[in-house]
Amino acid sequence: MLKAVKYPEISYRKYCTDEYLGQERQENRRFLGLPLNTKYFFDHTQLCQFRSSLSFSQVINVLVYILYHFQQTGLMKGLVIHGVDSTEIANDNMLPLYTVEVGGKKIRIYNDLDCDCGPRRNKRDKSKFVIGYRLHTLTAIDPASGHSFPLVSLLGAANHHDSLFLKPLIELAQAMGIEMKLITADEAYNDKDGAILGETDVHLIAPVPSKSSLPVNVELENLAVTCDDFCEIPMLRMGLTEQGHEYKCNAVDGECPRSCCRPQLRIIPFDNGHFQRMPVEGDLAEQAISIRKNVERVFNLLKNREGLKEARVRSQRALIARSTFATIATLLIEMAGMRKKVKKDHSKQLDLFDKAA
Repeated sequence: MLKAVKYPEISYRKYCTDEYLGQERQENRRFLGLPLNTKYFFDHTQLCQFRSSLSFSQVINVLVYILYHFQQTGLMKGLVIHGVDSTEIANDNMLPLYTVEVGGKKIRIYNDLDCDCGPRRNKRDKSKFVIGYRLHTLTAIDPASGHSFPLVSLLGAANHHDSLFLKPLIELAQAMGIEMKLITADEAYNDKDGAILGETDVHLIAPVPSKSSLPVNVELENLAVTCDDFCEIPMLRMGLTEQGHEYKCNAVDGECPRSCCRPQLRIIPFDNGHFQRMPVEGDLAEQAISIRKNVERVFNLLKNREGLKEARVRSQRALIARSTFATIATLLIEMAGMRKKVKKDHSKQLDLFDKAA
């Protein structure tokens, strides 16, 4: 933990030296629980073996303990919106050990058997593919201040689709005691079949994909819904049913000559576009969708400050332990208030200036 907070960018081999840890630094020895009256010390192999031997349940138990104390600080005492997003963690050795063709497809085997090659988010200075993992993180966002805090993460190979990890991530967070009502995520996560809402009771809102198609008889400009090709009067939206969005005829008596011979109701099935289970129109929905970008701040801290930019380990278990320690380090820094900006008192400077004058 001390390494994750103070020296995340270096290896354990370099960390276990006098330059960083030092046998004479009593504050470090107290933090690690080492006796002050002896010269007993450990080497980097003990730390590496400890991390790789941790089970997933052990790591989560430690995280729950930290989250409890983080909750007591009051940093999330107000309204909280949860966000889910993912980021790439590249392996530092991207050359495959062996390539074999199976069923007409090339299978590449890397020195880390758990990682794989998958598409990367659009970045100008990097290739379109990454060899490594994807870290899927649940984040708590304070809408008032815009601050975001990482809560829990799941790790998968880079070639696995993001939507596979949303429901397991929500269920894990609920098992840890995290209460969620609304989650904002990008278009890669969707709840078209209603499994997330039905099994977790959590609503999901996501932006409309650029290639999303509209149902028939729905105007693109204002999403006005009509009954059929011959109807010119927009229908009135009534709400949601188990099948989809319900609309009712909005024509007054005598306004539509076809009112007696056409259906008065229409149900548009749920999709991952304009007709999601959580309606995406309106100012509040736009704010919930736009605030999801605050999750990127969490990834910047985890990757650039806590040292998760590259996977310097050789197994998924060791990397999930490392990413959890990075999350704990981020929460500890927030609890300690080490990132808060100190406001300067300009009134004293004015008093000194007046006296000098």
